[in-house]
Amino acid sequence: MKEDIHCVYVNLLKKELIPALGCTEPIALAYASAKAREVLGSKPKELIITCSGNVIKNVKGVIVPNSGGQKGIEAAAVLGVLAGDSSKGLNVLEDVTERDIEETKILISSGYCICKLKENVDNLYITAKAINGEEYSEVTIVNRHTLIVEIVKNGEIIFKNDIDSIKDDDSSETTVSLLSIYNFVNEVPISEIKDVIEYQIKCNWEIANEGINNPYGSQVGRTLMETYGDKVEIRARAMAAAGSDARMGGCNMPVVINSGSGNQGMTISLPIIEYARELKVSDEKLIRALALGNLAALHQKKYIGRLSAFCGVVCAAAGAGAGIAYLYDMNLKSISNIIADTVANVGGIVCDGAKASCAAKIASAVDAAILSFNMEKRNRSFIPGDGIISEDIERTIRNVGHIGKVGMKLTDAEILNIMIENK
Repeated sequence: MKEDIHCVYVNLLKKELIPALGCTEPIALAYASAKAREVLGSKPKELIITCSGNVIKNVKGVIVPNSGGQKGIEAAAVLGVLAGDSSKGLNVLEDVTERDIEETKILISSGYCICKLKENVDNLYITAKAINGEEYSEVTIVNRHTLIVEIVKNGEIIFKNDIDSIKDDDSSETTVSLLSIYNFVNEVPISEIKDVIEYQIKCNWEIANEGINNPYGSQVGRTLMETYGDKVEIRARAMAAAGSDARMGGCNMPVVINSGSGNQGMTISLPIIEYARELKVSDEKLIRALALGNLAALHQKKYIGRLSAFCGVVCAAAGAGAGIAYLYDMNLKSISNIIADTVANVGGIVCDGAKASCAAKIASAVDAAILSFNMEKRNRSFIPGDGIISEDIERTIRNVGHIGKVGMKLTDAEILNIMIENK
């Protein structure tokens, strides 16, 4: 059993910590559209996109990378049809040219792409239908950003995934817990996780510096540095926010994601990296701390799902707090308290789509995690019975998951209604 859970965590890190160019929801749209064009075998004359409300919410306000500053479903989908390469996964828009950008603008203005809302489906649901005269192809994605569950060409199903492959591999793994994660991080041979974690460090550090040094989005990261100085707790917030500034602002640099989200990947990794630099810890210590932070966040998010009204950077920030505590050699009890205290503090942050203000939410969530860490250093924490906090960390994590997945369904619908009205 110990070997089984070891493999689960190694595979989970390799599966989840992958690079993505731009916000993952518009990229998923581009991916589905590119695949639909490839299956059709020709450039379609019409494109119909049908997706869930959560996808609409997360695409509406964010700049599509390599699009010349364009936003929205149409920009992502049309660019995917014209220039996307589905073999590159979440880097599908890597090879866009200026000609593709201009043609995208023309096609959007002509009504080439029609967008529809699909209700009563998974929160992450996309269908791209490419039409050329009497011929058409249709590609459907569910649950994960590049998980194609069905391909149809001219009415015939040419590919279909069985239902088990749609589920996250670890969703029913009862032995997954913060305790087993902590033991894994301490015991795993560093060579088994070194490459995937070092790539996260490289990509996310580079885009954070891009955001700090250039005026992307609302410049939340730069504002923090200019206002509060360069103490480690400020740098931890600023670098995570700056990465989001750049990413939401259309920067074409890749990010290594967590739980299908680049913002979450940066929220976890960049504060831990900053504290590791401050403490001058070994590379191995940093890698193990990042493995803990990433797995702790994934463990929380599995109860919520990839898309929800519950802002995922809260779970990511709690993971960052856990990783920072590991750098300071705190024990599992302290790490558990930091996670619980973080979600108890900022668990009410709602997701109203991907856009510039995500950077500010990241800064607030990381601030809460650092507060929890500093409280724990002084043997201070919230106690079981305070709101959603339970005696057992696993119960607290499940409480948060229930709120995010079930309790906030109506919130999610109301947010979407408001966003649709705010055209």
